[in-house]
Amino acid sequence: MTQTDPRPRLRAALDQTEHQINAVGHADLGLPTPCAEYDLRTLLAHLVAVLRKLTALGNGEGTADVPDPADDHTDDWGETFRGARAELEQVWTSDSALGKSYRLPWATLSGQELLAAYTHEFTVHSWDLARVTGRSADLDPVLAEVALDWFTHNLTAEDRGEGGQFGPVTPVADDADVYLRLAGFVGRPV
Repeated sequence: MTQTDPRPRLRAALDQTEHQINAVGHADLGLPTPCAEYDLRTLLAHLVAVLRKLTALGNGEGTADVPDPADDHTDDWGETFRGARAELEQVWTSDSALGKSYRLPWATLSGQELLAAYTHEFTVHSWDLARVTGRSADLDPVLAEVALDWFTHNLTAEDRGEGGQFGPVTPVADDADVYLRLAGFVGRPV
């Protein structure tokens, strides 16, 4: 592995996300999240869908047939997440997968770029989960620093426009912790 291998950081982001998922109680599933389009159940289903999309891409398949959010009806989102994660990690074990090109609806990326981008998505969504579960002290600030840097360089005006995935920047104090700065930058209400 090289220094630019995104898999260790992806594993850390997935560990963090899984830790947050493990704090979710069944009664919490209908709660709203800072990600405006999702309640907690739908956000969990989206996270599982993202894992499955990355697995499909790693297998050389498209993602059009992967429902997002996932259509699982589960009482154990932690187990569902872990199962989808294990499949993803199995598919992406080969170093050669990092140099291949993968077509997404919004870009064609190398495996290295793809996994890095989705690492940052999981980092943001782990903050969303932490806001609901009250476990924000459990978040790794290094993941947020790297994600904030990545979003600063890669988020475009079109991404924030009508129908875009991100809202306008939400102002936060200059001395806010890195997760609040990240959340504000991607348009979360903070």
